[in-house]
Amino acid sequence: MPTPPLTPRELAVAPFRGSDAIARGLLTRGMLRSSAWRRLYRDVYVHEEIAIDHRVSCEAAALLLPPGAAVAGLSAAHVWGVTPLPVGDVTVIVPRGQNMRVQPGIEVRRGALPPSDIVSPLGFPVTSALRTAFDLARELPPTEAVIVLDTFLKKQRINQARLADYLDARPSWPGVKAARTALFRADPLSESPMETRTRLLIADSDLPMPFSQYKVYSGKRFIARVDFAYPDCLLALEYEGDHHRHRDVFRSDIERLNRMRLLGWTVLRFTADDILRYPDNLITQIRAALRRRRI
Repeated sequence: MPTPPLTPRELAVAPFRGSDAIARGLLTRGMLRSSAWRRLYRDVYVHEEIAIDHRVSCEAAALLLPPGAAVAGLSAAHVWGVTPLPVGDVTVIVPRGQNMRVQPGIEVRRGALPPSDIVSPLGFPVTSALRTAFDLARELPPTEAVIVLDTFLKKQRINQARLADYLDARPSWPGVKAARTALFRADPLSESPMETRTRLLIADSDLPMPFSQYKVYSGKRFIARVDFAYPDCLLALEYEGDHHRHRDVFRSDIERLNRMRLLGWTVLRFTADDILRYPDNLITQIRAALRRRRI
Protein backbone atom coordinates (compact mmCIF):
# COMPACT_ATOMS: atom_id res chain seq x y z
CA MET A 1 0.00 0.00 0.00
CA PRO A 2 1.47 3.40 -0.95
CA THR A 3 2.34 5.80 1.85
CA PRO A 4 -0.14 8.70 2.08
CA PRO A 5 1.43 12.03 1.13
CA LEU A 6 2.63 14.18 4.01
CA THR A 7 0.19 16.98 4.84
CA PRO A 8 1.79 20.05 6.44
CA ARG A 9 -0.61 21.32 9.09
CA GLU A 10 -0.55 24.93 7.88
CA LEU A 11 -1.63 23.84 4.40
CA ALA A 12 -4.50 21.67 5.63
CA VAL A 13 -6.65 24.48 7.02
CA ALA A 14 -6.83 27.13 4.29
CA PRO A 15 -6.10 27.78 0.60
CA PHE A 16 -2.48 28.41 -0.36
CA ARG A 17 -0.28 29.30 -3.32
CA GLY A 18 1.33 26.17 -4.70
CA SER A 19 4.45 28.06 -5.74
CA ASP A 20 4.85 29.39 -2.18
CA ALA A 21 4.51 25.92 -0.66
CA ILE A 22 7.17 24.59 -3.04
CA ALA A 23 9.51 27.53 -2.42
CA ARG A 24 9.24 26.99 1.34
CA GLY A 25 9.96 23.29 1.01
CA LEU A 26 6.56 22.25 2.35
CA LEU A 27 5.61 20.33 -0.80
CA THR A 28 7.22 19.16 -4.00
CA ARG A 29 5.62 19.54 -7.40
CA GLY A 30 4.92 15.82 -7.39
CA MET A 31 3.22 15.98 -3.99
CA LEU A 32 1.11 18.91 -5.16
CA ARG A 33 -0.18 16.80 -8.04
CA SER A 34 -1.43 14.10 -5.65
CA SER A 35 -5.09 13.55 -4.77
CA ALA A 36 -4.53 15.21 -1.39
CA TRP A 37 -4.81 18.65 -3.00
CA ARG A 38 -7.46 20.32 -5.13
CA ARG A 39 -6.70 23.15 -7.52
CA LEU A 40 -9.15 26.04 -7.23
CA TYR A 41 -7.41 28.64 -9.39
CA ARG A 42 -4.12 28.92 -11.20
CA ASP A 43 -1.46 28.18 -8.53
CA VAL A 44 -4.06 28.10 -5.71
CA TYR A 45 -4.85 24.85 -3.90
CA VAL A 46 -6.74 23.49 -0.89
CA HIS A 47 -6.52 20.23 1.01
CA GLU A 48 -8.98 17.59 -0.17
CA GLU A 49 -10.80 17.57 3.19
CA ILE A 50 -11.70 21.26 3.09
CA ALA A 51 -15.33 21.80 2.08
CA ILE A 52 -15.45 24.27 -0.78
CA ASP A 53 -18.02 27.01 -0.26
CA HIS A 54 -18.09 30.60 -1.46
CA ARG A 55 -16.16 31.89 1.54
CA VAL A 56 -13.33 29.45 0.85
CA SER A 57 -13.39 30.45 -2.82
CA CYS A 58 -13.11 34.11 -1.77
CA GLU A 59 -10.16 33.32 0.48
CA ALA A 60 -8.51 31.43 -2.36
CA ALA A 61 -9.08 34.19 -4.91
CA ALA A 62 -7.70 36.76 -2.46
CA LEU A 63 -4.31 35.04 -2.67
CA LEU A 64 -4.07 36.26 -6.26
CA LEU A 65 -4.98 39.89 -5.58
CA PRO A 66 -2.47 42.62 -6.41
CA PRO A 67 -1.78 45.31 -3.79
CA GLY A 68 -4.77 47.51 -3.05
CA ALA A 69 -7.35 45.07 -4.45
CA ALA A 70 -10.14 43.33 -2.53
CA VAL A 71 -12.98 40.84 -2.74
CA ALA A 72 -16.08 42.87 -3.64
CA GLY A 73 -19.71 42.84 -4.77
CA LEU A 74 -21.95 39.92 -3.82
CA SER A 75 -18.85 37.97 -2.78
CA ALA A 76 -17.99 40.62 -0.19
CA ALA A 77 -21.62 40.64 0.94
CA HIS A 78 -21.33 36.89 1.46
CA VAL A 79 -18.26 37.44 3.64
CA TRP A 80 -20.27 39.96 5.67
CA GLY A 81 -22.99 37.37 6.23
CA VAL A 82 -25.39 39.11 3.85
CA THR A 83 -26.54 36.37 1.50
CA PRO A 84 -30.02 37.21 0.18
CA LEU A 85 -29.03 36.57 -3.44
CA PRO A 86 -27.18 33.67 -5.09
CA VAL A 87 -23.50 34.07 -5.85
CA GLY A 88 -21.46 32.54 -8.63
CA ASP A 89 -17.90 33.54 -9.48
CA VAL A 90 -15.86 35.40 -6.89
CA THR A 91 -16.00 39.14 -7.58
CA VAL A 92 -12.91 41.25 -6.94
CA ILE A 93 -12.14 44.90 -7.54
CA VAL A 94 -8.69 45.97 -8.69
CA PRO A 95 -7.64 49.63 -8.42
CA ARG A 96 -6.55 51.49 -11.50
CA GLY A 97 -2.88 51.02 -12.24
CA GLN A 98 -2.84 47.43 -10.97
CA ASN A 99 -3.18 44.31 -13.09
CA MET A 100 -4.70 40.92 -12.36
CA ARG A 101 -4.82 38.02 -14.74
CA VAL A 102 -8.36 37.03 -15.71
CA GLN A 103 -9.17 33.37 -15.14
CA PRO A 104 -12.25 31.15 -14.79
CA GLY A 105 -14.13 31.50 -11.50
CA ILE A 106 -13.04 35.09 -10.77
CA GLU A 107 -14.81 38.20 -12.03
CA VAL A 108 -12.33 41.08 -12.13
CA ARG A 109 -13.66 44.62 -11.94
CA ARG A 110 -11.59 47.78 -12.03
CA GLY A 111 -12.26 51.05 -10.28
CA ALA A 112 -11.38 53.44 -7.50
CA LEU A 113 -10.69 51.68 -4.21
CA PRO A 114 -9.15 53.80 -1.44
CA PRO A 115 -7.50 51.97 1.48
CA SER A 116 -10.28 53.20 3.79
CA ASP A 117 -12.73 50.99 1.86
CA ILE A 118 -10.74 47.80 2.52
CA VAL A 119 -10.92 45.66 5.66
CA SER A 120 -9.91 42.09 6.54
CA PRO A 121 -12.62 40.58 8.77
CA LEU A 122 -11.56 37.01 7.93
CA GLY A 123 -7.88 37.58 7.23
CA PHE A 124 -8.10 38.60 3.57
CA PRO A 125 -8.99 41.95 1.96
CA VAL A 126 -12.68 42.65 1.44
CA THR A 127 -14.52 45.86 0.67
CA SER A 128 -15.98 47.35 3.85
CA ALA A 129 -19.64 46.69 4.60
CA LEU A 130 -20.41 50.30 3.70
CA ARG A 131 -18.54 50.16 0.38
CA THR A 132 -20.07 46.77 -0.42
CA ALA A 133 -23.60 48.06 0.17
CA PHE A 134 -22.78 51.18 -1.86
CA ASP A 135 -21.50 49.17 -4.82
CA LEU A 136 -24.40 46.73 -4.87
CA ALA A 137 -26.99 49.49 -4.51
CA ARG A 138 -25.47 51.12 -7.61
CA GLU A 139 -25.01 47.99 -9.69
CA LEU A 140 -27.90 45.62 -9.04
CA PRO A 141 -31.37 45.85 -10.60
CA PRO A 142 -33.70 48.05 -8.50
CA THR A 143 -35.51 45.30 -6.59
CA GLU A 144 -32.36 43.29 -5.88
CA ALA A 145 -30.60 46.46 -4.71
CA VAL A 146 -33.29 47.05 -2.10
CA ILE A 147 -33.18 43.38 -1.05
CA VAL A 148 -29.45 43.66 -0.38
CA LEU A 149 -29.80 46.94 1.53
CA ASP A 150 -32.66 45.52 3.61
CA THR A 151 -30.45 42.61 4.61
CA PHE A 152 -27.43 44.78 5.41
CA LEU A 153 -29.65 46.99 7.57
CA LYS A 154 -31.42 44.08 9.26
CA LYS A 155 -28.09 42.51 10.22
CA GLN A 156 -26.85 45.93 11.36
CA ARG A 157 -23.80 45.78 9.12
CA ILE A 158 -24.55 49.37 8.10
CA ASN A 159 -27.03 52.06 9.02
CA GLN A 160 -29.04 54.31 6.75
CA ALA A 161 -27.50 57.56 7.92
CA ARG A 162 -23.92 56.45 7.28
CA LEU A 163 -24.76 55.11 3.84
CA ALA A 164 -26.56 58.36 3.02
CA ASP A 165 -23.44 60.30 4.04
CA TYR A 166 -21.29 57.95 1.95
CA LEU A 167 -23.50 58.62 -1.07
CA ASP A 168 -23.42 62.37 -0.49
CA ALA A 169 -19.61 62.29 -0.53
CA ARG A 170 -19.58 60.61 -3.97
CA PRO A 171 -22.19 62.47 -6.05
CA SER A 172 -20.43 61.91 -9.39
CA TRP A 173 -19.93 58.14 -9.09
CA PRO A 174 -21.89 56.04 -11.60
CA GLY A 175 -25.18 54.72 -10.27
CA VAL A 176 -25.42 57.02 -7.24
CA LYS A 177 -28.93 58.14 -8.20
CA ALA A 178 -30.09 54.51 -8.31
CA ALA A 179 -28.40 53.86 -4.98
CA ARG A 180 -30.22 56.80 -3.40
CA THR A 181 -33.53 55.42 -4.62
CA ALA A 182 -32.71 51.97 -3.23
CA LEU A 183 -31.76 53.45 0.13
CA PHE A 184 -34.97 55.51 0.26
CA ARG A 185 -36.99 52.32 -0.32
CA ALA A 186 -35.03 50.15 2.11
CA ASP A 187 -36.55 48.92 5.37
CA PRO A 188 -34.46 47.36 8.18
CA LEU A 189 -37.58 45.55 9.43
CA SER A 190 -37.71 43.27 6.39
CA GLU A 191 -36.85 39.70 7.34
CA SER A 192 -36.52 38.04 3.94
CA PRO A 193 -36.08 38.83 0.26
CA MET A 194 -39.67 37.80 -0.40
CA GLU A 195 -40.94 40.22 2.22
CA THR A 196 -38.97 42.94 0.48
CA ARG A 197 -40.42 41.97 -2.89
CA THR A 198 -43.94 42.01 -1.43
CA ARG A 199 -43.42 45.44 0.12
CA LEU A 200 -42.11 46.85 -3.17
CA LEU A 201 -45.05 45.41 -5.11
CA ILE A 202 -47.42 47.20 -2.75
CA ALA A 203 -45.39 50.41 -2.90
CA ASP A 204 -45.51 50.39 -6.69
CA SER A 205 -49.29 49.92 -6.71
CA ASP A 206 -52.07 52.30 -5.73
CA LEU A 207 -52.53 50.58 -2.36
CA PRO A 208 -51.77 52.24 0.97
CA MET A 209 -48.59 51.02 2.63
CA PRO A 210 -49.03 48.53 5.47
CA PHE A 211 -47.03 48.41 8.68
CA SER A 212 -44.08 45.99 8.62
CA GLN A 213 -43.54 43.37 11.34
CA TYR A 214 -46.69 44.44 13.13
CA LYS A 215 -47.38 43.09 16.63
CA VAL A 216 -50.97 42.13 17.41
CA TYR A 217 -52.22 42.38 21.00
CA SER A 218 -55.42 41.62 22.82
CA GLY A 219 -55.28 44.17 25.57
CA LYS A 220 -51.80 43.68 27.01
CA ARG A 221 -51.57 40.08 25.81
CA PHE A 222 -49.30 39.47 22.82
CA ILE A 223 -51.07 37.47 20.13
CA ALA A 224 -48.86 37.44 17.04
CA ARG A 225 -46.39 39.29 14.88
CA VAL A 226 -47.24 39.46 11.19
CA ASP A 227 -45.19 40.43 8.14
CA PHE A 228 -47.51 43.28 7.17
CA ALA A 229 -50.67 44.73 8.63
CA TYR A 230 -53.40 47.27 8.06
CA PRO A 231 -54.45 47.47 11.73
CA ASP A 232 -57.31 49.91 11.13
CA CYS A 233 -59.15 47.25 9.16
CA LEU A 234 -57.70 44.17 10.89
CA LEU A 235 -56.03 42.87 7.72
CA ALA A 236 -52.70 41.03 7.88
CA LEU A 237 -50.44 39.84 5.04
CA GLU A 238 -48.08 36.90 5.46
CA TYR A 239 -45.42 35.41 3.19
CA GLU A 240 -45.35 31.62 3.52
CA GLY A 241 -41.84 30.35 2.76
CA ASP A 242 -40.80 26.71 2.66
CA HIS A 243 -39.87 26.74 6.35
CA HIS A 244 -43.57 27.10 7.16
CA ARG A 245 -44.02 23.52 5.96
CA HIS A 246 -42.04 22.11 8.86
CA ARG A 247 -44.29 20.37 11.33
CA ASP A 248 -43.63 22.58 14.36
CA VAL A 249 -43.79 25.79 12.34
CA PHE A 250 -46.99 24.68 10.61
CA ARG A 251 -48.64 23.92 13.95
CA SER A 252 -47.54 27.27 15.37
CA ASP A 253 -48.88 29.07 12.29
CA ILE A 254 -52.30 27.44 12.68
CA GLU A 255 -52.50 28.37 16.36
CA ARG A 256 -51.46 31.95 15.60
CA LEU A 257 -53.94 32.23 12.72
CA ASN A 258 -56.78 30.98 14.91
CA ARG A 259 -55.95 33.47 17.65
CA MET A 260 -56.02 36.32 15.15
CA ARG A 261 -59.30 35.19 13.59
CA LEU A 262 -60.92 35.13 17.01
CA LEU A 263 -59.99 38.81 17.29
CA GLY A 264 -61.61 39.55 13.93
CA TRP A 265 -58.48 39.67 11.77
CA THR A 266 -58.37 38.57 8.15
CA VAL A 267 -55.03 37.05 7.14
CA LEU A 268 -53.99 36.80 3.49
CA ARG A 269 -51.16 34.33 2.92
CA PHE A 270 -48.92 34.42 -0.13
CA THR A 271 -46.29 32.10 -1.59
CA ALA A 272 -43.25 32.71 -3.77
CA ASP A 273 -45.35 31.95 -6.85
CA ASP A 274 -47.83 34.68 -5.92
CA ILE A 275 -45.01 37.20 -5.60
CA LEU A 276 -42.85 36.19 -8.54
CA ARG A 277 -45.36 34.83 -11.07
CA TYR A 278 -48.70 36.40 -10.23
CA PRO A 279 -47.96 39.81 -8.67
CA ASP A 280 -51.03 41.45 -10.24
CA ASN A 281 -53.27 38.84 -8.64
CA LEU A 282 -51.59 39.46 -5.27
CA ILE A 283 -52.35 43.17 -5.49
CA THR A 284 -55.92 42.46 -6.61
CA GLN A 285 -56.52 40.25 -3.57
CA ILE A 286 -55.16 42.86 -1.17
CA ARG A 287 -57.24 45.58 -2.82
CA ALA A 288 -60.40 43.44 -2.55
CA ALA A 289 -59.75 42.72 1.11
CA LEU A 290 -59.20 46.41 1.85
CA ARG A 291 -62.44 47.33 0.06
CA ARG A 292 -64.32 44.73 2.03
CA ARG A 293 -62.95 46.35 5.16
CA ARG A 294 -63.92 49.80 3.76
CA ILE A 295 -60.40 51.21 3.36
